Amino acid sequence: MATIAQLAGVTQPTVSRAFNHPEMLQPETLERIMQAVNQTGYVPNMVARSLASSRTRLLAAIVPMLSNVVYSSFLKPFTARMREAGYQTMLFESGFSLQEEERLVEMAIARRPDGILLTGATHSETCRRHLRSAAIPVAEVWDLADDPIDLCVGFSHDESARHAARYLIGKGHCRFAVISANDERAYRRREAFSQTLAAAGLELPRRVDLPSSASIGQGKAAFGALLESGFDQGAIFCSSDIIAHGVLIEAARRAVDVPGRIAVMGFGDQDFAAEIMPPLTSVQIDRQRLGEEAARLLLARIEGREATPARIDIGFGIIARDTA
Repeated sequence: MATIAQLAGVTQPTVSRAFNHPEMLQPETLERIMQAVNQTGYVPNMVARSLASSRTRLLAAIVPMLSNVVYSSFLKPFTARMREAGYQTMLFESGFSLQEEERLVEMAIARRPDGILLTGATHSETCRRHLRSAAIPVAEVWDLADDPIDLCVGFSHDESARHAARYLIGKGHCRFAVISANDERAYRRREAFSQTLAAAGLELPRRVDLPSSASIGQGKAAFGALLESGFDQGAIFCSSDIIAHGVLIEAARRAVDVPGRIAVMGFGDQDFAAEIMPPLTSVQIDRQRLGEEAARLLLARIEGREATPARIDIGFGIIARDTA
């Protein structure tokens, strides 16, 4: 900074103001300083700045899969809003494992981020204890917690599945199947879907629980297994659009009429859902709003402002298309 000040013909505190409060400087002064910065390749020491201000300007976001568009689509508006406010986001991938999430939370806390974003409301007791004792603002997203750690933005997975079941019953279906990825929230939706059928006096659905996360290949294999088990007519509720896409591909390969013989409903309403043939009926979640609300609440908490409401239900909807 002393070198920058000498080259720009200003004092060292003026250089500091150029980085921290550029609006306080005359445009020509700021331009001279930035020219000196470009000439030398100087980069401010953020570690030193964080020690002085007790702010790292870093956030930690932990999601099950970075490659899954369900999570990346709410991370995008979240990180964009935080970047506008001067924060950068460290991304961690837990792989749907509570033990891995616990390890990543410990790793994140050790770096003292200004805030933490978590996916879901189910965590190990050790993880919850670490987060509460760290006194770092936390936003849980993609689920609604009855007892949130701090802030929560999500929707009811149970109610979304009940709504899906009632929709398919209303379309006249009497036989059902559920294909679920290896995910705690998907299993909760499966159980709520089944309970709704039972309450309506219908037989419980055929179940296919996948051994891993969702994929087109898993969807194809699951549909094949359902056909081989005798399920050749009815409605299939899939825990993700990716699985439903696989079902539709396999149905087309086997010349199974959709929705004539088999109706298919996905979950998440991903961008491709409206473009595939036939267009996929799906449960829609406003992931853009989810990311924006999480960023708004977390920023308010970090900056000492009131974060209200601390628990936001963004809801869901059924987008009816040709498959159901």
